[in-house]
Amino acid sequence: MAAPIADGLLLVDKPAGMTSHDVVAAARRAYGQSRIGHAGTLDPFATGLLVLLLGRGTRLIPYLDGEPKVYDATIRFGAETDTDDRTGVVTRQAPLPADAAVNAALAAMVGDLAQRPPDYSAKQVAGVRAYDAARRGRPLELEPVPVRVHAWTVRARRGAELDVTVVCGGGTYVRALARDLGVAVGSAAHLTALRRTRAGRFDVAHAQTIDAVRAGQAPLRPLLDAVAHLPAQPLASDERRLVANGRAVPATIAGALAALTADGGLVAVAERGGDAWQPRVVVQDA
Repeated sequence: MAAPIADGLLLVDKPAGMTSHDVVAAARRAYGQSRIGHAGTLDPFATGLLVLLLGRGTRLIPYLDGEPKVYDATIRFGAETDTDDRTGVVTRQAPLPADAAVNAALAAMVGDLAQRPPDYSAKQVAGVRAYDAARRGRPLELEPVPVRVHAWTVRARRGAELDVTVVCGGGTYVRALARDLGVAVGSAAHLTALRRTRAGRFDVAHAQTIDAVRAGQAPLRPLLDAVAHLPAQPLASDERRLVANGRAVPATIAGALAALTADGGLVAVAERGGDAWQPRVVVQDA
């Protein structure tokens, strides 16, 4: 029997072989909740953290503290693929690079970068998805987009393979970073493994397995956890009713944004307007 319709935050450790949509579909069935949003997808071969918000929690997605993203990745030198990862067809081969060249290239690939998205991606040109065009043998001309890489950490080098941890901003394709690293060192490269371990304040160590989700045994976290980075102002009972009806209340704490709470639960996220909080997203009924 499906669980009662609920609002909440759900962290899932996505296994390889599932799409992010598959995980969302499993959560919909388990919790009887059709409204589920996520803060960033993962490719089917990738594993790790998916941050889901259920029900009225979907309204909180713009306020999530979901950056930076942290990934553990394995890059293989010597071959480039049409998908920039292990699922594709090899399109180019080259000799392996020296360690010194790799270290120099990684140091240069930090900060604000212009990244060309993979041919097999969800990017659109004139309403056409890049992966649809690529599958038809007519890849789109995708313009570079700005991304930010905060840091690379090399964990191991094993012959042709390089294990790294990448800290980056949202919208960064790690498989495109692998491709570009191969070019930068005069070689070729693609991604063979990818695992998202963190997204902002959320850690995969606190995520639920897909089996627990399917069984309805993965407890939802309260919506307040989704905005725990915001300062919180408790509300009196009369203030809670005002806020639940979208009305402003006096501000007694500092900040431009605040989580307005009552009885330990989130009532709304509000923006400051002078000396008052104006609710922008309300998640409790009046």
